[in-house]
Amino acid sequence: MMTTNRIRRSLLAAAATVGLAAAVVGCSADTDRADAASSVTLTDSWAKAADGGMTAAFGTLVNDGDTPITLTAAGADVAGRVELHEMAPDGAGSMSMRQKEGGFEVPAHGERVLEPGGEHVMLMDVTTPLRAGDALALTLTFADGSSTAVEVPIRDFAGAQENYSEHTGE
Repeated sequence: MMTTNRIRRSLLAAAATVGLAAAVVGCSADTDRADAASSVTLTDSWAKAADGGMTAAFGTLVNDGDTPITLTAAGADVAGRVELHEMAPDGAGSMSMRQKEGGFEVPAHGERVLEPGGEHVMLMDVTTPLRAGDALALTLTFADGSSTAVEVPIRDFAGAQENYSEHTGE
């Protein structure tokens, strides 16, 4: 027959084992979510309204993680193609829009602004009208293979006077 002290010790040992197992599981779950998608958010986001053709999405990528992350791709069901773009000198004294080689790096505990006339997410071959007041479902994919879905509000904008319909995508 077991004594009361022996029962208590057995219960304490069992509780300690369960607590240790929970701690190990908790640590492995945290490790599994230590990907770029869990470290980054898109704030102040918006996309330019369009009937079709081409348009763009903007915002601020914020990295709360301890290591830099790189946005390498984006996707949207309403566009045939989605690319990461930048404005760069064209050699003739003007600025030209082109695909951003290597994506957008966001420093650890830092941010990267995507804005009209600068870096942005380019939506081409838009198949569904994007109306002001609606939202665009956008998927952001990072260099580590992780991805996250974001809702981007659509709004009218005439600001930087980009002419997306003349872009050839090359």
